[in-house]
Amino acid sequence: MPARSVRHRSVRRRTALAAAAVLAATAAGTTAAAAAPATTAPATTPPRFLAPGELPPHASSPWYASKVTPGLPDPEPFCLDGGAVPSGDGTYHRDFHTEYDTNAVQVSVVTSGEDSARRLAERLREKVARCAGDWLHEQPGGTASWKDYGTVTAADGGRVYGVHTSLPESEPGVHLFGVGRSGRTVTVVRWGEMGTFAQAPVPAFKATLRQALSKL
Repeated sequence: MPARSVRHRSVRRRTALAAAAVLAATAAGTTAAAAAPATTAPATTPPRFLAPGELPPHASSPWYASKVTPGLPDPEPFCLDGGAVPSGDGTYHRDFHTEYDTNAVQVSVVTSGEDSARRLAERLREKVARCAGDWLHEQPGGTASWKDYGTVTAADGGRVYGVHTSLPESEPGVHLFGVGRSGRTVTVVRWGEMGTFAQAPVPAFKATLRQALSKL
């Protein structure tokens, strides 16, 4: 749906965002994942990252962003924890948040070459596609599902996925993931908030991933 038509079923201030982050980190942290091979390049200049205004518009809040920071965010992105994203010198991230529970993060990895980048992008796409099943295996009382929203044409290509999770007596959560590559650089953008697939701003998020890839 167009970004301007998104309506948020439940609004939570920053305390709700913190609680949701703890829940996601705790649940995702139980997912077993093999450590990714070292594919990052030696110390590099950070690639260009998204600006706050390039995220899907929020109906009631501007976006805010941290500085571009070396390494992985803490906690690691939901669905991409457990060593899925390498943490070497070529890895950088930027966190984004709103005045409500809606939040996002971008992680970019400058690899040692195009073959390494291609393999990393494929591995991350597979990890996201398995995320709902992995999460449900560790949270049998919950519900989880995922959607493949298709490709984005920019740079060497990207793909968008959605993951929805819910626990009894807890707000459901929906996340969008964009994974793409430009040359030897791979980027992942994750957007999330309390809600369902019906609220996910898929067209606007595809535009966000397209912009992220064009800036690499």
